[in-house]
Amino acid sequence: MSREFPIGLTPPDWLVRNLRPQQAAPLNWAALARAALGMALPLAVGLAVGQPAYGALASMGALSGVIGDTADAYRMRILNIAVPQLFGAVGVTVGSLVYGQGWLTVAVITGIALLSGMISTIGAVSSVSGLLLLLNSVIGAGLPLPGAWWLTPVLMTGGGLLVLLLALLAWPLRSGVPERAAVAATYRTVADLLAVSDSGDGEEYDRARHTVTQSLNQSYDLILARRARYRGQSRELTRMLAQLNAITPVVEAAPVVRLAGKPMPPEIPAAVLHIADAIETGYTGPTGLDLPEPHSETARAVDHALRHVAEVATSPDVDPRGIDDRLGRPAALGIRTARAARNVVLSANSWRYGIRLALCIGIAQALVSLVPVPRSYWVALTITFVLKPDFGSVFSRALLRALGTVAGLVLAATVLTVVPRGWWDVPVMMVLAPLIPALTPRGYGFQTAAITPVILLLSDLLNHQGTALLLPRLLDSLMGCAIALVAGYLLWPESWRTRVGDRLADAVADTAAYVELAFKDGADPAARARMRRRLYRDLSTIRTEFQRALSEPPPTGRRAAAWWPLVVAVERIVDATTAARVRVRHGAPPPARAEVDQVALQLRELAEGVREAETLVAVRTDLTGPPDSVLEPLRQEVAAARAIASPH
Repeated sequence: MSREFPIGLTPPDWLVRNLRPQQAAPLNWAALARAALGMALPLAVGLAVGQPAYGALASMGALSGVIGDTADAYRMRILNIAVPQLFGAVGVTVGSLVYGQGWLTVAVITGIALLSGMISTIGAVSSVSGLLLLLNSVIGAGLPLPGAWWLTPVLMTGGGLLVLLLALLAWPLRSGVPERAAVAATYRTVADLLAVSDSGDGEEYDRARHTVTQSLNQSYDLILARRARYRGQSRELTRMLAQLNAITPVVEAAPVVRLAGKPMPPEIPAAVLHIADAIETGYTGPTGLDLPEPHSETARAVDHALRHVAEVATSPDVDPRGIDDRLGRPAALGIRTARAARNVVLSANSWRYGIRLALCIGIAQALVSLVPVPRSYWVALTITFVLKPDFGSVFSRALLRALGTVAGLVLAATVLTVVPRGWWDVPVMMVLAPLIPALTPRGYGFQTAAITPVILLLSDLLNHQGTALLLPRLLDSLMGCAIALVAGYLLWPESWRTRVGDRLADAVADTAAYVELAFKDGADPAARARMRRRLYRDLSTIRTEFQRALSEPPPTGRRAAAWWPLVVAVERIVDATTAARVRVRHGAPPPARAEVDQVALQLRELAEGVREAETLVAVRTDLTGPPDSVLEPLRQEVAAARAIASPH
């Protein structure tokens, strides 16, 4: 019989959240094979030519490529792997030039940390690029590297590009397959959403809706990135974009079904799954859908949306002139670069992140310059991984870094003790390297446990210290975690507020604007769709930030838990607005302008309250209107949101 913990021994919720493994997708066997070959081959070549240290440097470059090998689409793999490699080459070059220069080294690495933190706010690729820029500069400044100054960046970049080459081998045979698979996966998430739209489990519906948002974001990012390159002339890309746009009315119909509360025929989600299979295989032709006869306003909305989807998704020809980009087509590369640079320089968040990272790196570099610490670069490396602000909760990453390092050291001790140095390192690397892509999706602690023995094996090839590396590695990691927690976490108590509270207030204000646009006479449907998609995307980001904050100890975790229901309430307000718009489009009487203005006013007052309050405050709820209006469910959701923002 199971025994409950005594009250005093029950672990706190934030600790349970941190230690719980994340739900991971099935193993990507191709990525595992690329990791094994990409990291073992440089070692083998180095040993064959009598330069194992050179092989270890190339494998270090391959390690960064393996960590960045996360994209399904081939063009995204180029960005995710190649661009960070260039920044890494610059970083190790600059770091090696100031190696052993005392306070000049401290100043240069601190400046690079500031730049790394600031550019990390641009996007995913720039974040990894900033990470690699700082990591390699720390390695170059803290480790005596063999050969000429240019040799190390060439070797490390070559190792990363080897992983990229392996990742692109199947491109000629599978061009477009990852994009089609992404679109089909989006359709399947929509089918799951429809299947739970009429269930009584609100949390299950919220999870399904969030999954749809994430999948739509990923698919649009893949398609629009390629569409910008081809300027809309690719027939295949135009067709995939049309398929994504076509599923939007079905997504809009889901909240209508949810509000109706009537069971949906199983043929509806089954039809979406059938269309998803056709998209993934590239089938064009009749779908043979067997849809039930609609007998209500809600059923007509779903039926109309599904028939439109079936027609567009399996049509062999799509007119590119009739396809609008629901998120807006990306601007030219030069324009986006200039815009990103301007935002980085002018953004308070980018400066805040950069200064936090620079402060911690500066403290670490100054400390190891004053106190003799063996392999001191590991302190700054730990801080770099832990304190990347866009990677999640600093507290959680510090905790998981420490635990993952201990687990990794146990495996590393076995390897360094049992395996003789030399050719045996090659098969060992082929076993250890695939653990990185296999365990990374499970969480940061698992990733650290997988990376630690790999780094120690490569370090042993460079300095031949064997198990003497283990204890310094642990002490340096703990020192880095401590510096990150004190100087990067405890000294910035307002970080949760600036990261989450302001974003939530902006989302509430944007929701008010969406309510007004949704019922505005003569509004452009494409503009309305773009606003809704961007709003859902912003709310998805906010949800992720809140979930990260929930894993932090009090007071941050407790504060996030208090505000969390408001995040869900805002998502439901957007759903209710969309549902009302769909009902109007299918014959329901439109609301009076005064009703719309009243709801928008209440939302703007709520946004101001969220922006100005450190804690939940009392608010006024004054929403009245015709009970048979399409806005009645929306008014109820807004009233619920305002009630959440009241003290209990």
